[in-house]
Amino acid sequence: MDSPLLKKLMQFSDFSDEDKHLINDLASERQSEYGAREDIVREGEHSPDIHIVISGLACRYKHLEDGSRQIMAFLVPGDPCDSEIFILDKMDHSIGTLAPSTIASVSGARMKELLLNRPSIALAFWWNTLQDEGVLRERIIDEGRRDAYSRVGFLIYEIFVRMRAFGAIDRERFDFPVTQVDLADATGLTPVHVNRMLKQFREENLLAVDGKTWTVLDPAALRKAVKYEASYLHLDRAKREPDSEAGQRIKGLI
Repeated sequence: MDSPLLKKLMQFSDFSDEDKHLINDLASERQSEYGAREDIVREGEHSPDIHIVISGLACRYKHLEDGSRQIMAFLVPGDPCDSEIFILDKMDHSIGTLAPSTIASVSGARMKELLLNRPSIALAFWWNTLQDEGVLRERIIDEGRRDAYSRVGFLIYEIFVRMRAFGAIDRERFDFPVTQVDLADATGLTPVHVNRMLKQFREENLLAVDGKTWTVLDPAALRKAVKYEASYLHLDRAKREPDSEAGQRIKGLI
């Protein structure tokens, strides 16, 4: 069975059977179980390893001096959390879990070897970095220009597309075990304001939330309502091959 990491990277690049085997091996190396709300790497720390989300949910975040938290990105299964960390002396932000998660660790030496000797793998990780940067830019636009309704809806639809792209959606339902505080920290809103926006989406029959299970009731209508445009996710290979498995999963969503 293909690992979440391989499914993620196949959105960006073609791989030989040998490359696929190597990527699956990466995802199976040194897996560790984390509980909810545990740090994987803290700001200011150095780690010789990179970390990959195999299951669960994690996030990039920073704590400010007043104790508040800003979430810069949610990390879903298949996402490398910090593919450049072995180059850095120390992390400039923290990475932590939001739900019980399985995290794979890959040594920096192993990662460097693959990036230098496996062009297709290096290209895929490069594309993944571009996607990370695109997600961050959208959060900047959220804070600067989008209203509360669009911030919340845009973020939910983004998670929906990212999970759909590698097959983690079941009839428009997906697991997204976040609290309203988490969504507030990711959108720069208060939990009360987030609650109002989610209520509006439910009243408009666009979203349903049952515990940690979210359902996008009308993807086309939600996308139109929040003016979602997905070019920043760089799902280039899936778009170039609309009849591929990944292409079929995102067809009509972006």
